[in-house]
Amino acid sequence: MKFVVGLGNPGANYRHSRHNTGFMVVDALAERLGLTWRQNKKFNAALAERESIMLAKPQTFMNNSGQAARALLDYYKILPKTLGILTARRSDLSNELIVIHDDIDLPLGNFKIQANRSAAGHRGVQSIIDALKTQNFIRVRVGVANELLRAKVPPDKFVLEKFSRAENAKLQNLTPTIIKEITAIIEQ
Repeated sequence: MKFVVGLGNPGANYRHSRHNTGFMVVDALAERLGLTWRQNKKFNAALAERESIMLAKPQTFMNNSGQAARALLDYYKILPKTLGILTARRSDLSNELIVIHDDIDLPLGNFKIQANRSAAGHRGVQSIIDALKTQNFIRVRVGVANELLRAKVPPDKFVLEKFSRAENAKLQNLTPTIIKEITAIIEQ
């Protein structure tokens, strides 16, 4: 099974913020695949699934995203039950886990797909790395940078800012390309 986790913050206040870019992309992927979201208290996540794919939106706040990811992968026996050191075979999750998140170091309208990279200051990604004891999973880094706004606003406030209409349109135009790339990875 492939797991695609979109990162964001729960609640209406954060719905269209830069930090919820992961939620926005995974929502579009669910729509493309014809999947419906359901809340799952056991995993503290919204889930959408079919035979070989599970989409997830952790309902913890961003900095605790690893809790939901860990619970899902434990339940599906992708990880050992203990929090000890992962076996060599399972420390590589690049065939099972894709994490989609905002990236303030990439300009809006750009994205990168990478594996086995550090969190680069992203606390949601760091939470997943800490919970899984590995950074070897696929990351879809979606650019949200706006240099004019970013120069005026500290990073922790910047990511909670809502997209302007023009920025939102740019993200909406990019999303089908991101979904196409994610779908290709899932189908491998």
